[in-house]
Amino acid sequence: MLLNKVLRAGVQAGLRFQSTSAQPGVRVAAATSTSAHGGFCFELTDQQKEFQVLARKFAREEIIPAAPGYDKSGEYPVPLIKKAWELGLMNGHIPEDCGGMGLGIFEACLITEELAYGCTGVQTAIEANSLGQMPVIIAGNDAQKKKYLGRLTEEPLMCAYCVTEPGAGSDVAGVKTQAVKKGDDYVINGQKMWITNGGKANWYFLLARTNSDPKCPASKAFTGFIVDADTPGVQPGRKEMNMGQRCSDTRGITFEDVVVPKENVLIGEGAGFKIAMGAFDKTRPPVAAGATGLAQRALDEATKYALERKTFGKLIAEHQAVSFILAEMAMKVELARMAYQRSAWEVDLGRRNTYYASIAKAFAGDIANQCAADAVQIFGGNGFNSEYPVEKLMRDAKIYQIYEGTAQIQRLIISREHFDRFKQ
Repeated sequence: MLLNKVLRAGVQAGLRFQSTSAQPGVRVAAATSTSAHGGFCFELTDQQKEFQVLARKFAREEIIPAAPGYDKSGEYPVPLIKKAWELGLMNGHIPEDCGGMGLGIFEACLITEELAYGCTGVQTAIEANSLGQMPVIIAGNDAQKKKYLGRLTEEPLMCAYCVTEPGAGSDVAGVKTQAVKKGDDYVINGQKMWITNGGKANWYFLLARTNSDPKCPASKAFTGFIVDADTPGVQPGRKEMNMGQRCSDTRGITFEDVVVPKENVLIGEGAGFKIAMGAFDKTRPPVAAGATGLAQRALDEATKYALERKTFGKLIAEHQAVSFILAEMAMKVELARMAYQRSAWEVDLGRRNTYYASIAKAFAGDIANQCAADAVQIFGGNGFNSEYPVEKLMRDAKIYQIYEGTAQIQRLIISREHFDRFKQ
């Protein structure tokens, strides 16, 4: 906890300094850098480097050795989550007045990439906390923030983003869960599916329909609620055993006559859809960062193997066919990293970053899968074997093209944003 306090002090000092820069946050290492170069600077601040190094050390020394065991057992990585919490590598978005560090999305992305390098199952469990928190951060009142965000800084508790349903994934407007107002309370009935941290969360952000008129537009039909996980009628289902990221806790959750007080409504009736979608602009950059971390791990594992394995009397890295695969992987990793950093930079400046966030998420998700598959190819028969690390990477990568908006949904968003920009 001492280290956490030291880092918090360092980050706070960094934020105070950055607020006087021409371009706050990350994004510019120093005021002199801005004036000297008149624009972009790719140098991280000292505080950002500290977080990056800390997360990298934690991933390599704590996560990587434990990851294969968690992958085989599917057990939730409680010890790793507790250590990440103690080191200040979780809940970075929580505002300072709620006991958090108030980090920007850029800083969160730096941490996320490093954690994902170690294991994306562990990283997803941690990052799902940020997704669950984000609606409260962007739309909660002071009382809601201090009550629900504050408790996450006091002990290593989890929360979850409870939106997806069996028949409504990317089509959020198809959510069927109903919330009916009765006096000063709402009674909620419905079923959610594929909820990360669903069986471990202390509380949920829940999206439910409060206007039963099928003609009511999504922008007015849904309401966002904070629901305590121990509320009577909340019934988490069995843990799903997925293809990859197996230590992440994914479940369906049934809500049967769940009574939620009106003080747990975010903003007011009808604001839920906007809140739910607004969270993605801030959480898709870290998802892209996680995919980039996996791709970097695939590149590193493949490179190491190519510099050890020999065929036809020489290292396979010396065969042009292999060296070109590695070069392609390296290009993709670097571009994915630049994409997520741009999207994080935009939102930290207070700009609408939907276009960049979807580009980053779609591209990084695709390259994670491509790099993992290429790593398996370089390993050859060994790559198809579970005793080697790249088989797990290939399984883990697939979800990045699915969760928080599929690769196809991202392209739909990008095309719409592109056409809007073109017409201006």
